[in-house]
Order: sequence, then C-alpha cells, then structure tokens
Amino acid sequence: MKVSKICIPAFLTFALVALSVLNASAQEPQSLATPTKKFIPPGSRVFVAPMKDGFDTFVIAGIMKKKVPVVVVTSREKADYEITGIAESDKAGWAKMLFMGSSSSAEQASIKIVEIKSEEVIFGYSVNKGNSVRGKQSAGEACAKHMKESIAK
Repeated sequence: MKVSKICIPAFLTFALVALSVLNASAQEPQSLATPTKKFIPPGSRVFVAPMKDGFDTFVIAGIMKKKVPVVVVTSREKADYEITGIAESDKAGWAKMLFMGSSSSAEQASIKIVEIKSEEVIFGYSVNKGNSVRGKQSAGEACAKHMKESIAK
C-alpha cells in the first residue's frame, strides 16, 4: 500500500507540471514570424549563369522546350532571377557498351534560382539520371520541367 500512496502523489505532481507547461506555452505569443513562401511569377526575367561543360545551354534549351513561362535574358543586370547550377556526366564504360549494348551515361545535375534583389533562394532542384540516352539534355529538361511546375503553383 505504501507504493501506491507514493505513486499517486508523484503522478499528480507530474500531471500538474505537464498541464502548467502546456498552458504556459499556449498563452505565449509566437515571437517568430511565419516565413512566406516566395515563387517566381510568370513572365519574370531570368539569367542563366555560365555553368561547367556548357550545362547552361541545356538548361536554356530545356526552358524553351518545356515552355517555362519566363523570359531568358543574356544580362544579369536586366534579370529578376539568376539560375546557377552544376552538372556531371559519367560516360558508359567499355564493359557496359560491350555486354549490355548501351552507351547511355549517368547524369547528375542541380540548379538553384535566386531572386537577385533580395538574394533569397527561391527554387532548387537536383536530378539524377542513371541511364540517360540524351545526356545533359535530359538533365536540363528535367530541371526546366520542375521549374515550370513550381511557377504554375
């Protein structure tokens, strides 16, 4: 019986402390503002920065092919947003070509879009194509496709 007499007051003490903590946290005003999600408005001007191995041309071609509703400009000063990124190709080795009859490469690419005025990152996307027949073209088009989806929302 002594055990139950000790457990009940301990449980009540714990319950009262928990309730007071919950009550105090419910009454505190939120001090941090909820961040607003920014998006790229259709018709915005974007500058695609030069990228290693000419991946920028594949991103621009993907934007055109996928009909992304932005205007690509050739000068950063005239742009609202800047697209930067990196891409890497891993060409098919002789064994893959000989035994599997495939010359497909593995493509990894990432882009980010930054609002130039505020320097905020608005969009980021990474693609990993393990068996890409069209190489960097596939990666550029995938980046453009997802960019278009984020603009449409």
